[in-house]
Amino acid sequence: MARIVGVDIPDNKHIEIALTYIYGIGRSNARKILSKAKVPYQTKTRDLTEDQTVKIRDIIENEYKIEGSLRGEVTMNVKRLMDIGAYRGLRHRHGLPVHGQRTHTNARTRKGPRTRPGSKKKK
Repeated sequence: MARIVGVDIPDNKHIEIALTYIYGIGRSNARKILSKAKVPYQTKTRDLTEDQTVKIRDIIENEYKIEGSLRGEVTMNVKRLMDIGAYRGLRHRHGLPVHGQRTHTNARTRKGPRTRPGSKKKK
């Protein structure tokens, strides 16, 4: 496995797909990185030369906010919304959908499993 910015990326995938294992890099960013590094998209990770790996690593480290710093920034943005009492912050605080989705029947991912009366465990 190749290791780029602290993340093990799989050897048997195309490098374009393998880069998406890094938090903060999707398909479009992966393609931009590879075109800057002049690496073909269809190259398997195991077939990369050391030079190509170093180029990719340098581009990612210098031009993109990824992994821990990005997670921290997103967390701080959500915390800021909650602290100032914005509508979106209240939705985050209550664990409800933030972007205007309906909640009458759906939103089970955000709300969690249904709680039904009488469904508690008996001792």
